[in-house]
Amino acid sequence: MAADIPRVPEVIEAPFLTVGEVADRMRVSKMTVYRLVHSGELPAVRFGRTFRVQRGAVEELIRAARYEAG
Repeated sequence: MAADIPRVPEVIEAPFLTVGEVADRMRVSKMTVYRLVHSGELPAVRFGRTFRVQRGAVEELIRAARYEAG
């Protein structure tokens, strides 16, 4: 009877995030994300009038910004 159960496709995470999604992930404003993009600290791709940021670039920026006290 397992053949009667429809398969649910796996959810694929989008490789690019919107500026709003990046801001939510980093808990900063969208303007801060735009500043990071325009300064070159956060690489982004421009599609029309919008920017998209690779998920890995956001994680790398967060990893590089970590501060170890002590």
